[in-house]
Amino acid sequence: MDDVVIYLVPVGARGFELYSEPPDEPDALAASARTDGAWHKLTHGLHLKWHDAVRAARRDSTGAGMFARMRDATIRRTAEAIAEQRTLWMLRHARRVTLVHPSDQSAAQATAIRDRILAHASTHHLRWLAFDGVALVVSGVLVVIPGPNLIAYYFAFRVIGHYFSWRGTRRAALAAWDLRSEPALAELGGLADLPREARASRVDAIAARLHLPSLAAFFDRTAVPARS
Repeated sequence: MDDVVIYLVPVGARGFELYSEPPDEPDALAASARTDGAWHKLTHGLHLKWHDAVRAARRDSTGAGMFARMRDATIRRTAEAIAEQRTLWMLRHARRVTLVHPSDQSAAQATAIRDRILAHASTHHLRWLAFDGVALVVSGVLVVIPGPNLIAYYFAFRVIGHYFSWRGTRRAALAAWDLRSEPALAELGGLADLPREARASRVDAIAARLHLPSLAAFFDRTAVPARS
């Protein structure tokens, strides 16, 4: 993956987020992990197990016990967080990156915002990589309990995710960056402070114009206010 397109999405009070639409299927992650050599078997197997856990967590759990509901809610929140890390994952092997930024931001402003986001992400993911690595080791004691060790899978996948994200921030510093302004992103920024119901059709139209089918869902998760 030599060429990558990243969008600088304005999300209201939170400022900006980096966004892209990488593949989200198990085989796609396995193919990406294959380039990391020894990581391939580990990431492939863990991702398949995690993918199954996420699908199970998204099923109707009305009749499940409290522990099962809490577990499923945690898995769903983690799956959303992982989806938002995929942009950094894509950067791990990027040689040239195009940053598409709102047209009301200059190239210098967009570059400064990008650098600030990447610097914060590097520190954040390195810190959580260390924490989750320790938690993964500790969770190994649960192997004596019959059945899948979902807690270990949870921390293992977080370790891999944070490692990939941290590597993405490091690689981004070495990549060649091109910048391109986009009026549709400036228009999107003007919708961030509107209630979701009021902005929904316009956000969908912008996402369609940019050929980014998952942008609306990402914008709803990150922009404020999300509810009316």
